[in-house]
Amino acid sequence: MTDRTLSLLDRLIGQLDQALHTVFGPAPLAARDNPATGKSDPALTAAERELSGRLMRINHVGEICAQALYQGQALTARLPEVRGKMEQAAQEENDHLAWTEQRIHELGGHVSYLNPLWYAGSFALGALAGALGDKWSLGFVAETEKQVVEHLNDHLRQIPTADDKSRAILEQMRDDEGRHATVAIESGGAALPEPVKQWMQCNSKIMTRTAYWI
Repeated sequence: MTDRTLSLLDRLIGQLDQALHTVFGPAPLAARDNPATGKSDPALTAAERELSGRLMRINHVGEICAQALYQGQALTARLPEVRGKMEQAAQEENDHLAWTEQRIHELGGHVSYLNPLWYAGSFALGALAGALGDKWSLGFVAETEKQVVEHLNDHLRQIPTADDKSRAILEQMRDDEGRHATVAIESGGAALPEPVKQWMQCNSKIMTRTAYWI
């Protein structure tokens, strides 16, 4: 069955299956090698391990949200080529999801207990953005990824100096997210109104501060 023959109900069922796997299933298999492979893993203090674990949990939540956003947008995207870009971006974010979850476990931490909530909210936002039109959907992607890059730069300043493994993962994620933003703009993404950008920043702060602890 090709994508052209899939009904909305078919795609909804597929998205539900994807959601269950993302939130409750094991970490997905990454298509690329983990950037942390081969990096030194010196002994970190208890405080350093806790800080790195919390920061990586925030980034894992970000990848849960990214999966949901892209899947929601793919569901409501109007042009097949835009839907394809969203689905491809979601597949690439799988690598980030796998890398961050692996690092969290190595540091002795846990993923956020609120992941189902993060996924549901982000999926709804993605579906709404897609329903508004492809140019706004792509613009939403571009702005989201721009803010993610800024967020990753902030975490790279906070991560303990000795934690080369976490740093390598965050650097690769930053490069990938920047590329996603560029692709979205080049594909016709519209610049979002300033109030929408500020609202997105406010929501991001709530998510990051909550995920740091829970």
